[in-house]
Amino acid sequence: MANDKSLAEKALREEPVDPTLEHDTLGRPAEAHEIARRQLLGKMSVGLGIVCGSAISVPGIGFVVAPLFRKSPLEWRAVGTVEDFHVGATVNVVFIDASPLPWAGVTSKTSAWLRRVDGEEFIAFSVNCAHLGCPVRWLENARLFMCPCHGGVYYEDGRVAAGPPPHPLTRYPVRIRDGQVEIRTDPIPIG
Repeated sequence: MANDKSLAEKALREEPVDPTLEHDTLGRPAEAHEIARRQLLGKMSVGLGIVCGSAISVPGIGFVVAPLFRKSPLEWRAVGTVEDFHVGATVNVVFIDASPLPWAGVTSKTSAWLRRVDGEEFIAFSVNCAHLGCPVRWLENARLFMCPCHGGVYYEDGRVAAGPPPHPLTRYPVRIRDGQVEIRTDPIPIG
C-alpha cells in the first residue's frame, strides 16, 4: 500500500504533458529536427495522395468530357445503283456505321429503310425507333413501320401513327452520285 502511495505522490510532482506540443512515443517533448521531419513526411503524404488521385481521375474525366468536343462523323455511304431500287418499293439497305471501331466486326454495320419515290428521288429512314432505338420493320401490306419492342407505329412517311415514340423516324439525307445511291450516315439517331 505504501508503494501505491509513493507512486501517486510521484505522479502529482511530475509536470503534466502539454497537449499543444508534439511529443515522442515516451511522452517527452520532440526536438526541432523531429518536428520538421514529421511535417515533411506529412506534406509528402498529402502531395503523393493528390498526385495519385489526379492520375486516377484525369482519364475518367477525359472519358466523360471528350465526346462533348468530338464532332460526329458524317460520311456518304453507297448502298447500290439507282437501277437496284424500284419506284415505290421500301427496302432495307445495309452500310457501315458512321463511327465504326476497328474491333467492331459485324456490329459496325447498320441499316436504313430506303424508298424510291420516283426516278431520281429517294427517302431514307433510320431503322431505329425514336422511342428507345429498337429496330423497326416495314410492313408492305399495311404500309406502316412497326416497332416490336413497345408498339410504336409509323406511317410510310415516318410520322408517328401510334405508341410511345416522341417524334417521327429520323430521316437520312440521300443523294445520287455517279449512278450510285448514297446515304449520309450519322451515329445511331435515338431520342
